[in-house]
Parts: sequence; C-alpha cells; structure tokens
Amino acid sequence: MSAQPLLKVNQLSKLYAQNKGCENISFELYPGEVLGIVGESGSGKSTLLNCLSARLPPNTGDVLYLKNNSQWLNIYQLAENERRHLLRTEWGVVHQHARDGLRMNVSAGANIGERLMAVGERHYGDIRAKGMQWMADVELDTQRIDDKPSTYSGGMQQRLQIARNLVTHPKVIFMDEPTGGLDVSVQARLLDLLRTLVTDLKLAVIIVTHDLAVARLLAQRLIVMRHGQIIETGLTDQVLDDPQHAYTQLLVSSVLTP
Repeated sequence: MSAQPLLKVNQLSKLYAQNKGCENISFELYPGEVLGIVGESGSGKSTLLNCLSARLPPNTGDVLYLKNNSQWLNIYQLAENERRHLLRTEWGVVHQHARDGLRMNVSAGANIGERLMAVGERHYGDIRAKGMQWMADVELDTQRIDDKPSTYSGGMQQRLQIARNLVTHPKVIFMDEPTGGLDVSVQARLLDLLRTLVTDLKLAVIIVTHDLAVARLLAQRLIVMRHGQIIETGLTDQVLDDPQHAYTQLLVSSVLTP
C-alpha cells in the first residue's frame, strides 16, 4: 500500500437520536486497500457509508479526499454539483439493490456509457466498445448490451452495476452489502469476481457488510461498529480470529444475529 492515504475521515458524526447513526468516526483509507465495516443491524454502518460517499452530510467532522496525489478536498466544502461529479467519475457506489444504482429504463450499454460521458468521452463507437468489454469482464452476455436492466436477473443487474461503476477506473468504491439478497451460488460467483477486480485494478474499497465471511474474503482491514461507534479495528484475520472486545467476540461467535 501507498504511504499516503487516499481518504481521511476526522471525527465524523451523524446522529438521528442517541446511539442512532454514527459518532466520532476517524480512520484513513489507503490506495489499493479494502476496508470492511461490520456490525449488527442498526450499528450505524449504512449511515456512515452514506456520509463517507458524499450522499449524506454529517452533523460534524470531515471527509478529506486526496485528488491527483496532490490536493486534499474537503468533500462537504465542495458544491453539490462537484460532489455529484466526483461520484460519477473518481468515486463509485455499489448498492445492495442494483436497481438503486442503475437506470432501469435505458439499455445496459447506456448505463455504462453514462459514466464514460461524465469523464468527457463522446465517440459513440468507443463508448459502445468499452461497454461491451466491461460487460465481458463482469461475465455478462455482450449480445444483451441493448437490453434494459429490468430484463436481467438480480445477479446480472449487480454485475452490470459493478461494470457501470468501474468503467471510469475510479479511485474509491463504496459497497453496501453488494451480495445481499442474492442466492448463495450467485453470491459466490459475484464475490470471486469482486475479489479479482479489486486486486487487478488496485481499487480502494470501503465495504459495509453484516456477513463476516464476505468481510474475511474481501477486506484486509476491519472496523467493528456498535451503537454508532467504532469499538474495534485491525487487520481482518486478527479481528476475526482473536477479537478483543466482548461485542466482537459475540459477533464472531454468531451469538448476535446481524
């Protein structure tokens, strides 16, 4: 990993009520690192991810992004259109439900092409060729490039959402339960795909999951949350094989239901 972090999170808080949301969150994310955020339902994982990914302004704290290895941007000091542009170009969000991350009324190719146009590409032939290449990369039938995502299965929609996000070679990807709601066999193939893409593209990823097996497979480092706060953090294998906090011990032993 690079010695220079790509993302700095300083004392980030977003509270709806006591213990509802996230509070005083600080950490750094490095290029090529996959950071997992785990905890039971209601622990604040999704609120935190929404704040980190420029979609939910925090009450207090900062999210700093290193642009072009030279300029620190304070995400919530940017104009809203600048944050939207960042999400369409250098960042990406993979939603649990692919329908939240796709335009269901346009073709698969158009879904991928929109991200390319956001970074300035205008040649239709080039955009279509890259769309087909990415469909092949995520194991989708390229002959279905003109079909709408509504005609795809859930697993296919999730693959298309991944292609849409990665086509611009973003620096940071935020994933919210990317395999949730899929059949076990579909989950396994999707996880293998994600692990390969993350490694090959050297992506920096923050992944929220309640599934510790997913966290172990994809994440090098873990943050464990409870009641909106970080209670334990460390290398994934260390946290899962030798948890120090009593709550993490319960979570790992599956006494707690996610």
